Amino acid sequence: MSDIPALRRQLKIKAGSASRLKKEHELYQKELADQKLKKGRLVAEGAEDWDIKNAGKMEDESEKMIKDAAARLAKVYGELRDLVVSAKKEPALAQDEEFLKAEGILEEVAQ
Repeated sequence: MSDIPALRRQLKIKAGSASRLKKEHELYQKELADQKLKKGRLVAEGAEDWDIKNAGKMEDESEKMIKDAAARLAKVYGELRDLVVSAKKEPALAQDEEFLKAEGILEEVAQ
């Protein structure tokens, strides 16, 4: 029999991490869309080359952060999925609040 309090604690930690990283990933996607609009507006207005180039750099940085956040989210998702599978084997955790939250977050992140 595994250590139920430790498993419950890990579920809480990983579920929180997955939730936070999902939000972070969504924010970076929104930021990228905003940066693309800003760059397009600068080009349309005939702004200085430096401003356009700087907007392009910001866009590139947002793309890098999206990739980074997606990789970290995928890692935490896998860890959380493994923990949920382990927790399902423990009858004591079947109706546990942390377990149910972790399952919900797992489904939310999978979308």
